[in-house]
Amino acid sequence: MRAFTTLDGLVAPLDRANVDTDAIIPKQFLKSIQRSGFGPNLFDEWRYLDHGEPGMDNSTRKLNPDFVLNQSRYTGAQILLTRDNFGCGSSREHAPWALDDYGFRALIGTSYADIFFNNCFKNGVLPICLPADVVDRLFATCVANAGYRLKIDLAAQQVIEPDGTAHGFDVDGFRKECLLNGWDEIGLTLRHADEIRAFEASRKAEHPYYFR
Repeated sequence: MRAFTTLDGLVAPLDRANVDTDAIIPKQFLKSIQRSGFGPNLFDEWRYLDHGEPGMDNSTRKLNPDFVLNQSRYTGAQILLTRDNFGCGSSREHAPWALDDYGFRALIGTSYADIFFNNCFKNGVLPICLPADVVDRLFATCVANAGYRLKIDLAAQQVIEPDGTAHGFDVDGFRKECLLNGWDEIGLTLRHADEIRAFEASRKAEHPYYFR
């Protein structure tokens, strides 16, 4: 998992509440357990005017010009502004995989579905909660200013606007440490690789008949 320390990123505003995981990555694309390759189908039913299926060449599909991510001013965005209850619906871990594969490193909204919120941290995506009035202002400012960027400092737990205005956010200490160091659950286990190998060696010596 990539470490998350600081981010100075272009912002894209997705002004919809209750965005469920089937909208984030539709069910027909859940046939792989690899974490990559889902970005082209992020928000598939909103991004394209036709129905997508696995294996389709997305470069030949007709884009929906009214969908925010299809506007050239948001190309390369790494921060997604969201509304209430983002990530509701099923518990599919493919949703943060798709967001990450598309290029989003952080989300800023007022609330998230619990399972989706947890899955984001496990996959290197930082979901930030800010008060509704702050999120409203960020939406308005982003829409009014092409190329709008925000800075995120995870160590300081701050979202910083271009004029220097800083907004603090809460994050669980353990999750914060994992993101700062790029530790997913496998990475956390491998930190104890020497102890695991030592235990396996001693167990084999003490009970060799288990390993025949």
